[in-house]
Amino acid sequence: MSSSIPNSGDLSAGHSRIARGRLQLFLGYAAGVGKTYRMLEEAQQLKKQGKDVVVGYFEPHGRKDTIARTAGLEMIPTRTIRYRGVTLQEMDTEAILKRRPAICVVDELAHTNVPGSERCKRWEDVQVLLDSGIDVMTNMNIQHLESLNDHIFHITDIRVRETVPDWLVKSASEVVMVDATTEALTNRLKRGVIYTPEKAQRALENFFKESTLVSLRELALRQAAHEQDIRGTTENAEERMDISSSSVAEKEVRDRILIYVTADPSSAMLIRRGRRMADYLGADCFAVGVLPSRGDHRTDERVDAVEAHLNFARNLHIEARILEGDDPAETIVDFARRNRITQILLSRPKHRSWGLLLGKDLIPRIVRKAKDIRVIVLAERRRQHQPSTV
Repeated sequence: MSSSIPNSGDLSAGHSRIARGRLQLFLGYAAGVGKTYRMLEEAQQLKKQGKDVVVGYFEPHGRKDTIARTAGLEMIPTRTIRYRGVTLQEMDTEAILKRRPAICVVDELAHTNVPGSERCKRWEDVQVLLDSGIDVMTNMNIQHLESLNDHIFHITDIRVRETVPDWLVKSASEVVMVDATTEALTNRLKRGVIYTPEKAQRALENFFKESTLVSLRELALRQAAHEQDIRGTTENAEERMDISSSSVAEKEVRDRILIYVTADPSSAMLIRRGRRMADYLGADCFAVGVLPSRGDHRTDERVDAVEAHLNFARNLHIEARILEGDDPAETIVDFARRNRITQILLSRPKHRSWGLLLGKDLIPRIVRKAKDIRVIVLAERRRQHQPSTV
């Protein structure tokens, strides 16, 4: 079962009429729902229509039905890389660029490349292909979406380390939701279609628990509906556009979100939440840290932590900057008023030491000063044990 969310046509329309290639993303909620199978089926259809299609990377996972879907498709040889005495295979982006197909199939968008590769992430390789005018068909699961990282952790008790930025998903011309009921997925797992029997049993006890799958599927369906709404808004923008003074005034009061970043680790959670809120509201988004006006901060570890968080925000396409001021509350609210901020996001530090460094009255002081601005305080939920990672 799958639903297609178009933006401005399909891949078969060709890429010659635009400079940048078009991205088609197949989205699922767990391994085995059929993302790669469906993607290869569409690639086969495009080939039958005479389109120049190649497979840039394919991870078979020993799944015979999926492997059969590659029959007759041109496969670009992978690049061999040796790392710590192990021979590994990675997508050969340069070979694909040299071949210059119209459409390239790329499996597992969230994959982290072997250290020493030209780019760190496979999605960065995909960006290179798109920039060169090659259309890309690729796939990922909902748990790899960066803004959902904290939410996924609380659902699965697993910290996902391989993530894809939300802005890349938003840039896709088409998102295809590939769905399967949790019962069907569990049956596939038990039959050995997805993993070997030993690995399947471990999966059933962990990530593939019924409650976890239900939550992940709900998230994926909700995200797909959001993507559909975004693309529907884009397609009908000209019809709804009104250049009258009333529409200009309406545009001026759109939501603008300010994320206050500190050295506390909870800032990463706050940035993800802020990014997701901005996407759902269609809002502008800023992230700021505050440093005292005087003094040399170059060797301050807290400053380094703030800068790292701001760089993370920039990677999510959030405008980020350092503000100077001896009163953080006054500095934040002043910036918010000058930039017509409608919502301020703050995190409640879980470490007492951070609270003392920030000033225990910072949050109530911001609330008092920003009377006409919505202030949202988020607390990071705690875990009683060390989470797993993937």
